[in-house]
Amino acid sequence: MPPIDPKLFRQTVGQFPTGVSVIATEVDGEIHGMTVNALTSLSLNPTLMLFCVDKRAKMAEFLQRAKGFSINFLREDQQALSTYFAGGWKEQSPPSFRFVPWESAPRLEGCAAALACLVQQTLEGGDHWIIIGEVVALHSGVEPRHPLVFHSGKYRKLNRDEVESAPEIDETHTDIRVFYDPWDEG
Repeated sequence: MPPIDPKLFRQTVGQFPTGVSVIATEVDGEIHGMTVNALTSLSLNPTLMLFCVDKRAKMAEFLQRAKGFSINFLREDQQALSTYFAGGWKEQSPPSFRFVPWESAPRLEGCAAALACLVQQTLEGGDHWIIIGEVVALHSGVEPRHPLVFHSGKYRKLNRDEVESAPEIDETHTDIRVFYDPWDEG
């Protein structure tokens, strides 16, 4: 099989819309932040989250020394913070923001929601580290909590109007049997 072209891989994966978050941690009295969208919940019991960080990123080193971190879900009006914490800010002065003390790591004030996590495990995943954190606190920002979304290489806003349904599937195709694995909710 020929190798996958990295540019085409990014374009294809970019068709999956993601939320945008800032990971923050404090090491030696200094707060460090990084924009991430490779983030997901992992487990309900215990409550675990995971995100991925490039091995070359400064944040990778900070997370090796930190006891915890916060995951700060950005609002749609916080695009400037996403750009700033991704290292793409071109202005002389940074955008306005403030971190407030909170549980295991500082929390970004004004975010849509946040999770405080303790670093539980770090795994190798190709050219990235997979950071697993146990959630120890939750924060829900004030309404409206419209999320910042990233899709196809651009920031987006969710359309809050009703949209048309997907087209019906042509039923002349071969039947496909679908199986699912129900879980015990007891």
